[in-house]
Amino acid sequence: MTDDSGVRLECAGPVATLTLCRPDVLNAQTPAMWTALSHFSRDLPGDARVVIVRAEGRAFSAGLDLSLVSGEGTNSFTEMARLSPEESADRIHAFQMGFTWLRRPDVVSIAAVQGHAIGAGFQLALACDLRVLADDAQLSMAEVTLGLVPDLGGTKRLLELVGYGRALEICVTGRRMGAAEAERTGIANLVVPRADLDGAARDLAAAVLSSPRDAVVEVKALLAAAADHTYQEQDLAEREAQVRRFRDLAGLGE
Repeated sequence: MTDDSGVRLECAGPVATLTLCRPDVLNAQTPAMWTALSHFSRDLPGDARVVIVRAEGRAFSAGLDLSLVSGEGTNSFTEMARLSPEESADRIHAFQMGFTWLRRPDVVSIAAVQGHAIGAGFQLALACDLRVLADDAQLSMAEVTLGLVPDLGGTKRLLELVGYGRALEICVTGRRMGAAEAERTGIANLVVPRADLDGAARDLAAAVLSSPRDAVVEVKALLAAAADHTYQEQDLAEREAQVRRFRDLAGLGE
């Protein structure tokens, strides 16, 4: 499935591949891309289990299309500032939906990141459950350099991965982080040579697919909720999930 917004969705059995395809501008992101990403959530076939997010060209995404900073058109900074606070927040919420669906419980999302993943590009990678980085990857939460904050769902995931102090330092300095540091701090699950990136993402997808779907869904839900649970609440959630698995495997599930 193609889209003139600069994003493409292709489905092959249980694997869906979402590709940013504006390589001439380093896959700089626009609101039209975020709208297309949101629509793709509804377009996934029912048997999709893994979503690979990748990009054409030498960069994953250089971040926000800077025409939005200096322009006067729809969704430009100037136009957003002229809206009421409620209208502006509602529009940002719609943009966020292009990212947050990658956390949905019935799929495992994998970002395959090469070159620059800046600002919105970094947040798109963070929106995914897992990240495979090429050894040339450069990550940066650069919104602060424009006087902005990250607003596409990236702050909580970054905090969960690296902790408060490191997350704050990354966000308020906007500095670049290489692939080796990303792997060391837990942002990257795997770092591979650039030529091996797509193959490594496919291999990771195959590893996810080797386990039964319902068990993977239950595990993802358990881990997603764990940070907000007490030990007792998490123990209860594990018991309840395991009982569902016992009953399902015995053919007694609903």
